[in-house]
Amino acid sequence: IFSLTVLVASLGYFVDMFDLLLFPILRQPSLTDLGIPPGEAQGSAYFLLLNFQMVGMLLGGIFWGVLGDKRGRLSTLFGSIALYSIANIANAFVDTIPAYAAWRFLAGLGLAGELGAAVTLVSEILPRNLRAYGTAIIAGVGIFGTVAASLVGRYLPWRVAYLVGGGLGLLLLATRFSLRESAMFRDMGHREGVSRGDFLSLFTSRERFLRYLRCILIGLPTWFCVAILVSSAPEFAPKIGVTGPVSAGTAVAFCYSGITIGSFASGILSQAWRSRKKVVLLFILGTLAGIAAFLTLRGLTPAALYALCGFLGLATGYWAVFVTIAAEQFGTNLRATVATTVPNFVRGAVPLITGSFSLLAPRLGYIGSAWAVGLACVGLALLSLGGMAETAGRDLDFLE
Repeated sequence: IFSLTVLVASLGYFVDMFDLLLFPILRQPSLTDLGIPPGEAQGSAYFLLLNFQMVGMLLGGIFWGVLGDKRGRLSTLFGSIALYSIANIANAFVDTIPAYAAWRFLAGLGLAGELGAAVTLVSEILPRNLRAYGTAIIAGVGIFGTVAASLVGRYLPWRVAYLVGGGLGLLLLATRFSLRESAMFRDMGHREGVSRGDFLSLFTSRERFLRYLRCILIGLPTWFCVAILVSSAPEFAPKIGVTGPVSAGTAVAFCYSGITIGSFASGILSQAWRSRKKVVLLFILGTLAGIAAFLTLRGLTPAALYALCGFLGLATGYWAVFVTIAAEQFGTNLRATVATTVPNFVRGAVPLITGSFSLLAPRLGYIGSAWAVGLACVGLALLSLGGMAETAGRDLDFLE
Protein backbone atom coordinates (compact mmCIF):
# COMPACT_ATOMS: atom_id res chain seq x y z
CA ILE A 1 0.00 0.00 0.00
CA PHE A 2 3.04 2.28 0.19
CA SER A 3 4.02 1.65 -3.41
CA LEU A 4 5.16 4.52 -5.60
CA THR A 5 1.91 4.30 -7.59
CA VAL A 6 -0.23 4.77 -4.46
CA LEU A 7 1.85 7.65 -3.16
CA VAL A 8 2.08 9.50 -6.48
CA ALA A 9 -1.61 8.94 -7.24
CA SER A 10 -2.36 10.31 -3.76
CA LEU A 11 -0.73 13.57 -4.72
CA GLY A 12 -3.71 14.10 -7.03
CA TYR A 13 -5.87 14.46 -3.92
CA PHE A 14 -3.22 16.81 -2.50
CA VAL A 15 -3.69 19.11 -5.49
CA ASP A 16 -7.47 18.63 -5.37
CA MET A 17 -7.67 19.73 -1.73
CA PHE A 18 -5.09 22.49 -2.24
CA ASP A 19 -7.07 24.17 -5.00
CA LEU A 20 -10.51 23.66 -3.48
CA LEU A 21 -9.29 25.34 -0.29
CA LEU A 22 -7.08 27.98 -1.90
CA PHE A 23 -9.81 29.49 -4.10
CA PRO A 24 -12.25 30.29 -1.23
CA ILE A 25 -9.38 31.62 0.89
CA LEU A 26 -8.39 33.98 -1.91
CA ARG A 27 -11.94 35.03 -2.78
CA GLN A 28 -12.04 38.12 -0.52
CA PRO A 29 -8.59 39.62 -1.34
CA SER A 30 -8.85 38.78 -5.04
CA LEU A 31 -12.38 40.15 -5.50
CA THR A 32 -11.59 43.27 -3.46
CA ASP A 33 -8.51 43.87 -5.63
CA LEU A 34 -10.68 43.47 -8.73
CA GLY A 35 -13.07 46.18 -7.52
CA ILE A 36 -15.87 44.16 -5.85
CA PRO A 37 -16.63 45.58 -2.37
CA PRO A 38 -17.12 43.25 0.61
CA GLY A 39 -20.69 42.26 1.45
CA GLU A 40 -23.49 40.67 -0.54
CA ALA A 41 -22.04 41.93 -3.85
CA GLN A 42 -18.85 40.03 -3.16
CA GLY A 43 -20.86 36.97 -2.11
CA SER A 44 -22.73 37.07 -5.43
CA ALA A 45 -19.48 37.41 -7.37
CA TYR A 46 -18.02 34.46 -5.50
CA PHE A 47 -21.05 32.30 -6.33
CA LEU A 48 -20.61 33.26 -10.01
CA LEU A 49 -16.95 32.20 -10.01
CA LEU A 50 -17.70 29.05 -8.02
CA ASN A 51 -20.43 28.08 -10.47
CA PHE A 52 -18.08 28.51 -13.43
CA GLN A 53 -15.49 26.34 -11.71
CA MET A 54 -18.03 23.65 -10.86
CA VAL A 55 -19.49 23.56 -14.38
CA GLY A 56 -15.92 23.11 -15.62
CA MET A 57 -15.53 20.20 -13.23
CA LEU A 58 -18.78 18.66 -14.40
CA LEU A 59 -17.75 18.76 -18.07
CA GLY A 60 -14.19 17.79 -17.24
CA GLY A 61 -15.40 14.79 -15.30
CA ILE A 62 -17.08 13.42 -18.43
CA PHE A 63 -14.13 14.15 -20.69
CA TRP A 64 -11.38 12.80 -18.43
CA GLY A 65 -13.46 9.83 -17.28
CA VAL A 66 -14.17 8.64 -20.82
CA LEU A 67 -10.53 9.24 -21.74
CA GLY A 68 -9.43 7.18 -18.75
CA ASP A 69 -11.46 4.17 -19.89
CA LYS A 70 -10.55 4.50 -23.55
CA ARG A 71 -6.87 5.51 -23.38
CA GLY A 72 -5.86 4.52 -19.86
CA ARG A 73 -5.82 5.85 -16.31
CA LEU A 74 -2.44 7.52 -16.76
CA SER A 75 -3.63 9.63 -19.70
CA THR A 76 -6.12 11.30 -17.37
CA LEU A 77 -3.55 11.80 -14.62
CA PHE A 78 -1.17 13.51 -17.07
CA GLY A 79 -3.58 15.61 -19.11
CA SER A 80 -5.76 16.88 -16.30
CA ILE A 81 -2.91 18.15 -14.13
CA ALA A 82 -1.26 19.84 -17.12
CA LEU A 83 -4.42 21.84 -17.91
CA TYR A 84 -4.99 22.68 -14.24
CA SER A 85 -1.42 24.01 -13.89
CA ILE A 86 -1.70 26.29 -16.93
CA ALA A 87 -5.07 27.64 -15.81
CA ASN A 88 -3.94 28.33 -12.26
CA ILE A 89 -0.89 30.23 -13.47
CA ALA A 90 -3.19 32.27 -15.72
CA ASN A 91 -5.42 33.04 -12.69
CA ALA A 92 -2.54 35.08 -11.31
CA PHE A 93 -2.79 37.56 -14.19
CA VAL A 94 -6.55 38.23 -14.43
CA ASP A 95 -7.80 41.83 -14.23
CA THR A 96 -11.55 41.38 -14.78
CA ILE A 97 -14.30 39.17 -13.40
CA PRO A 98 -15.07 37.59 -16.83
CA ALA A 99 -11.41 36.61 -17.23
CA TYR A 100 -11.35 35.29 -13.67
CA ALA A 101 -14.46 33.21 -14.36
CA ALA A 102 -13.02 31.82 -17.61
CA TRP A 103 -9.81 30.65 -15.98
CA ARG A 104 -11.65 29.20 -12.97
CA PHE A 105 -13.72 27.24 -15.50
CA LEU A 106 -10.55 25.86 -17.12
CA ALA A 107 -8.95 25.17 -13.74
CA GLY A 108 -12.05 23.20 -12.78
CA LEU A 109 -11.98 21.40 -16.14
CA GLY A 110 -8.39 20.31 -15.49
CA LEU A 111 -8.79 19.43 -11.84
CA ALA A 112 -11.82 17.25 -12.60
CA GLY A 113 -9.76 14.22 -13.59
CA GLU A 114 -7.49 14.03 -10.58
CA LEU A 115 -9.30 12.26 -7.75
CA GLY A 116 -11.37 9.85 -9.85
CA ALA A 117 -8.37 8.66 -11.86
CA ALA A 118 -6.24 8.31 -8.73
CA VAL A 119 -8.88 6.27 -6.88
CA THR A 120 -9.51 4.10 -9.96
CA LEU A 121 -5.81 3.35 -10.38
CA VAL A 122 -5.26 2.61 -6.69
CA SER A 123 -8.41 0.48 -6.46
CA GLU A 124 -7.26 -1.65 -9.37
CA ILE A 125 -3.67 -2.23 -8.24
CA LEU A 126 -4.38 -3.04 -4.57
CA PRO A 127 -5.78 -6.36 -3.28
CA ARG A 128 -9.41 -6.18 -2.21
CA ASN A 129 -8.50 -6.41 1.48
CA LEU A 130 -6.25 -3.33 1.25
CA ARG A 131 -8.28 -0.97 -0.94
CA ALA A 132 -9.70 1.00 1.98
CA TYR A 133 -6.18 1.54 3.32
CA GLY A 134 -5.29 2.96 -0.07
CA THR A 135 -8.20 5.37 0.30
CA ALA A 136 -6.92 6.36 3.74
CA ILE A 137 -3.45 7.07 2.33
CA ILE A 138 -4.96 9.22 -0.41
CA ALA A 139 -6.87 11.15 2.25
CA GLY A 140 -3.80 11.45 4.45
CA VAL A 141 -1.80 13.02 1.66
CA GLY A 142 -4.75 15.35 1.04
CA ILE A 143 -4.34 16.70 4.58
CA PHE A 144 -1.04 18.24 3.53
CA GLY A 145 -2.85 19.90 0.62
CA THR A 146 -5.08 21.80 3.03
CA VAL A 147 -2.11 22.75 5.20
CA ALA A 148 -0.20 24.03 2.17
CA ALA A 149 -3.21 25.99 0.89
CA SER A 150 -3.80 27.56 4.31
CA LEU A 151 -0.20 28.74 4.54
CA VAL A 152 0.01 29.92 0.93
CA GLY A 153 -3.36 31.68 1.04
CA ARG A 154 -2.69 33.34 4.38
CA TYR A 155 0.85 34.60 3.89
CA LEU A 156 1.25 35.24 0.17
CA PRO A 157 -0.46 37.82 -2.09
CA TRP A 158 -3.32 36.24 -3.98
CA ARG A 159 -1.63 36.41 -7.39
CA VAL A 160 1.54 34.78 -6.05
CA ALA A 161 -0.60 32.11 -4.35
CA TYR A 162 -2.10 31.10 -7.70
CA LEU A 163 1.41 30.88 -9.21
CA VAL A 164 2.39 28.54 -6.38
CA GLY A 165 -0.68 26.40 -7.14
CA GLY A 166 0.27 26.13 -10.79
CA GLY A 167 3.86 25.34 -9.90
CA LEU A 168 2.80 22.52 -7.57
CA GLY A 169 0.74 21.08 -10.41
CA LEU A 170 3.76 21.06 -12.70
CA LEU A 171 5.85 19.32 -10.03
CA LEU A 172 3.14 16.69 -9.67
CA LEU A 173 3.13 16.20 -13.44
CA ALA A 174 6.87 15.47 -13.34
CA THR A 175 6.47 12.73 -10.69
CA ARG A 176 4.00 10.78 -12.80
CA PHE A 177 6.35 9.75 -15.58
CA SER A 178 7.46 6.80 -13.44
CA LEU A 179 3.96 5.30 -13.06
CA ARG A 180 2.68 2.17 -14.81
CA GLU A 181 -0.79 1.54 -16.16
CA SER A 182 -3.32 -0.61 -14.30
CA ALA A 183 -2.99 -4.33 -15.18
CA MET A 184 -6.79 -4.66 -15.23
CA PHE A 185 -6.98 -1.95 -17.88
CA ARG A 186 -4.15 -3.51 -19.93
CA ASP A 187 -5.78 -6.95 -19.81
CA MET A 188 -9.09 -5.49 -20.93
CA GLY A 189 -7.44 -4.45 -24.20
CA HIS A 190 -6.99 -8.10 -25.13
CA ARG A 191 -10.70 -8.88 -24.91
CA GLU A 192 -12.74 -8.55 -28.08
CA GLY A 193 -16.05 -6.73 -28.28
CA VAL A 194 -15.60 -4.77 -25.03
CA SER A 195 -17.06 -1.26 -25.14
CA ARG A 196 -14.81 1.07 -23.13
CA GLY A 197 -15.75 4.46 -21.69
CA ASP A 198 -19.25 4.46 -23.21
CA PHE A 199 -20.72 7.27 -21.11
CA LEU A 200 -24.16 7.00 -22.71
CA SER A 201 -24.42 3.34 -21.66
CA LEU A 202 -24.91 4.61 -18.10
CA PHE A 203 -28.33 5.85 -19.22
CA THR A 204 -29.49 3.00 -21.46
CA SER A 205 -30.11 0.50 -18.65
CA ARG A 206 -32.50 1.38 -15.81
CA GLU A 207 -30.56 -0.69 -13.28
CA ARG A 208 -27.22 0.82 -14.32
CA PHE A 209 -28.62 4.35 -14.33
CA LEU A 210 -30.09 4.00 -10.83
CA ARG A 211 -26.77 2.57 -9.60
CA TYR A 212 -25.00 5.59 -11.10
CA LEU A 213 -27.53 8.10 -9.76
CA ARG A 214 -27.26 6.71 -6.23
CA CYS A 215 -23.48 7.13 -6.37
CA ILE A 216 -23.95 10.83 -7.19
CA LEU A 217 -26.70 11.63 -4.70
CA ILE A 218 -24.87 10.32 -1.62
CA GLY A 219 -22.30 13.08 -2.13
CA LEU A 220 -24.73 16.05 -2.13
CA PRO A 221 -24.50 16.91 1.61
CA THR A 222 -20.77 17.61 1.30
CA TRP A 223 -21.16 20.40 -1.22
CA PHE A 224 -24.25 21.85 0.43
CA CYS A 225 -22.18 22.38 3.57
CA VAL A 226 -19.16 23.75 1.72
CA ALA A 227 -20.93 25.97 -0.82
CA ILE A 228 -23.80 27.29 1.31
CA LEU A 229 -22.94 27.19 5.00
CA VAL A 230 -19.16 27.42 5.20
CA SER A 231 -18.28 29.56 2.17
CA SER A 232 -21.07 32.00 3.12
CA ALA A 233 -20.20 32.04 6.82
CA PRO A 234 -19.58 35.85 6.78
CA GLU A 235 -23.10 36.36 5.41
CA PHE A 236 -24.67 33.88 7.87
CA ALA A 237 -22.79 35.25 10.89
CA PRO A 238 -25.00 38.31 11.61
CA LYS A 239 -28.14 36.29 10.96
CA ILE A 240 -27.26 33.67 13.60
CA GLY A 241 -25.95 36.19 16.09
CA VAL A 242 -22.20 35.53 15.93
CA THR A 243 -20.50 37.94 18.32
CA GLY A 244 -17.74 39.14 15.99
CA PRO A 245 -16.53 39.32 12.37
CA VAL A 246 -16.04 36.06 10.48
CA SER A 247 -13.53 35.38 7.70
CA ALA A 248 -14.64 33.17 4.82
CA GLY A 249 -11.06 31.98 4.31
CA THR A 250 -10.68 30.88 7.92
CA ALA A 251 -14.09 29.15 7.91
CA VAL A 252 -13.20 27.24 4.74
CA ALA A 253 -9.76 26.34 6.11
CA PHE A 254 -11.34 24.80 9.22
CA CYS A 255 -13.89 22.96 7.07
CA TYR A 256 -11.35 21.46 4.69
CA SER A 257 -9.08 20.47 7.55
CA GLY A 258 -12.06 18.58 8.93
CA ILE A 259 -12.80 17.04 5.52
CA THR A 260 -9.30 15.64 5.13
CA ILE A 261 -9.25 14.24 8.69
CA GLY A 262 -12.70 12.76 8.08
CA SER A 263 -11.54 11.23 4.79
CA PHE A 264 -8.65 9.54 6.56
CA ALA A 265 -10.89 8.30 9.37
CA SER A 266 -13.63 7.07 7.02
CA GLY A 267 -11.11 5.05 5.01
CA ILE A 268 -9.77 3.34 8.13
CA LEU A 269 -13.29 2.71 9.48
CA SER A 270 -14.52 1.23 6.20
CA GLN A 271 -11.66 -1.26 6.37
CA ALA A 272 -12.17 -2.06 10.07
CA TRP A 273 -15.94 -2.47 9.69
CA ARG A 274 -15.64 -4.12 6.25
CA SER A 275 -18.48 -1.90 5.11
CA ARG A 276 -18.68 1.25 3.01
CA LYS A 277 -22.40 1.80 3.67
CA LYS A 278 -22.19 1.83 7.46
CA VAL A 279 -19.41 4.41 7.39
CA VAL A 280 -21.21 6.69 4.94
CA LEU A 281 -24.42 6.42 6.99
CA LEU A 282 -22.58 7.45 10.15
CA PHE A 283 -21.02 10.45 8.43
CA ILE A 284 -24.26 11.61 6.76
CA LEU A 285 -26.07 11.51 10.12
CA GLY A 286 -23.19 13.51 11.59
CA THR A 287 -23.61 16.02 8.77
CA LEU A 288 -27.30 16.40 9.60
CA ALA A 289 -26.41 17.09 13.23
CA GLY A 290 -23.85 19.68 12.14
CA ILE A 291 -26.34 21.44 9.86
CA ALA A 292 -28.86 21.59 12.70
CA ALA A 293 -26.28 23.07 15.06
CA PHE A 294 -25.17 25.67 12.49
CA LEU A 295 -28.70 26.87 11.84
CA THR A 296 -30.13 26.76 15.39
CA LEU A 297 -27.34 27.80 17.77
CA ARG A 298 -27.21 31.52 18.57
CA GLY A 299 -24.64 33.84 20.12
CA LEU A 300 -21.58 31.85 19.06
CA THR A 301 -18.15 33.44 19.11
CA PRO A 302 -16.23 33.48 15.81
CA ALA A 303 -13.94 30.77 17.24
CA ALA A 304 -16.94 28.58 18.05
CA LEU A 305 -18.33 29.08 14.55
CA TYR A 306 -14.98 28.09 13.04
CA ALA A 307 -14.98 24.97 15.22
CA LEU A 308 -18.48 24.17 13.95
CA CYS A 309 -17.25 24.58 10.37
CA GLY A 310 -14.48 22.11 11.23
CA PHE A 311 -17.08 19.63 12.50
CA LEU A 312 -19.13 20.04 9.32
CA GLY A 313 -15.97 19.24 7.37
CA LEU A 314 -15.27 16.19 9.53
CA ALA A 315 -18.83 14.92 9.09
CA THR A 316 -18.75 15.39 5.31
CA GLY A 317 -15.29 13.82 5.12
CA TYR A 318 -16.48 10.58 3.59
CA TRP A 319 -15.50 12.02 0.20
CA ALA A 320 -12.67 9.59 -0.59
CA VAL A 321 -14.80 6.59 0.49
CA PHE A 322 -17.65 8.00 -1.61
CA VAL A 323 -15.42 7.99 -4.71
CA THR A 324 -14.16 4.50 -3.85
CA ILE A 325 -17.77 3.28 -3.70
CA ALA A 326 -18.35 4.66 -7.20
CA ALA A 327 -15.24 2.86 -8.50
CA GLU A 328 -16.30 -0.42 -6.90
CA GLN A 329 -19.87 -0.30 -8.20
CA PHE A 330 -18.91 -0.57 -11.89
CA GLY A 331 -16.85 -2.81 -14.17
CA THR A 332 -13.35 -2.09 -15.48
CA ASN A 333 -14.63 -0.82 -18.85
CA LEU A 334 -16.67 1.96 -17.16
CA ARG A 335 -14.81 2.38 -13.86
CA ALA A 336 -12.76 5.49 -14.69
CA THR A 337 -15.77 7.12 -16.36
CA VAL A 338 -17.90 6.60 -13.25
CA ALA A 339 -15.24 7.35 -10.62
CA THR A 340 -14.31 10.58 -12.40
CA THR A 341 -17.77 11.82 -13.33
CA VAL A 342 -19.52 11.03 -10.04
CA PRO A 343 -17.57 13.47 -7.80
CA ASN A 344 -17.66 16.09 -10.51
CA PHE A 345 -21.39 15.71 -11.06
CA VAL A 346 -21.77 16.36 -7.35
CA ARG A 347 -19.58 19.43 -7.71
CA GLY A 348 -21.51 20.33 -10.86
CA ALA A 349 -24.69 20.25 -8.79
CA VAL A 350 -23.41 23.27 -6.84
CA PRO A 351 -25.13 25.75 -9.22
CA LEU A 352 -28.41 23.90 -8.57
CA ILE A 353 -27.79 23.98 -4.82
CA THR A 354 -26.78 27.64 -4.72
CA GLY A 355 -29.53 28.55 -7.21
CA SER A 356 -32.18 26.84 -5.11
CA PHE A 357 -30.86 28.57 -2.02
CA SER A 358 -30.89 31.99 -3.72
CA LEU A 359 -34.40 31.36 -5.12
CA LEU A 360 -35.83 30.43 -1.73
CA ALA A 361 -33.94 33.00 0.35
CA PRO A 362 -36.24 36.00 -0.43
CA ARG A 363 -39.26 33.98 0.75
CA LEU A 364 -37.83 31.86 3.55
CA GLY A 365 -34.86 33.96 4.60
CA TYR A 366 -31.25 32.73 4.81
CA ILE A 367 -31.97 30.30 7.64
CA GLY A 368 -35.22 28.88 6.22
CA SER A 369 -33.73 28.50 2.76
CA ALA A 370 -30.67 26.70 4.16
CA TRP A 371 -32.93 24.32 6.09
CA ALA A 372 -34.98 23.50 3.00
CA VAL A 373 -32.03 22.88 0.68
CA GLY A 374 -29.97 21.11 3.35
CA LEU A 375 -32.72 18.67 4.30
CA ALA A 376 -33.36 17.93 0.63
CA CYS A 377 -29.67 17.08 0.05
CA VAL A 378 -29.42 14.91 3.18
CA GLY A 379 -32.73 13.16 2.43
CA LEU A 380 -31.69 12.28 -1.13
CA ALA A 381 -28.35 10.99 0.14
CA LEU A 382 -29.93 8.72 2.77
CA LEU A 383 -32.53 7.41 0.33
CA SER A 384 -29.82 6.60 -2.24
CA LEU A 385 -27.54 4.94 0.30
CA GLY A 386 -30.35 2.61 1.35
CA GLY A 387 -30.69 1.25 -2.19
CA MET A 388 -26.97 0.65 -2.81
CA ALA A 389 -25.16 -2.69 -2.74
CA GLU A 390 -22.29 -3.14 -0.28
CA THR A 391 -18.97 -3.14 -2.19
CA ALA A 392 -16.34 -3.65 0.52
CA GLY A 393 -14.13 -6.58 -0.51
CA ARG A 394 -15.65 -6.91 -4.00
CA ASP A 395 -13.46 -8.34 -6.76
CA LEU A 396 -13.08 -5.53 -9.30
CA ASP A 397 -11.94 -7.63 -12.24
CA PHE A 398 -15.27 -7.65 -14.07
CA LEU A 399 -16.92 -5.88 -17.01
CA GLU A 400 -20.25 -4.16 -17.49
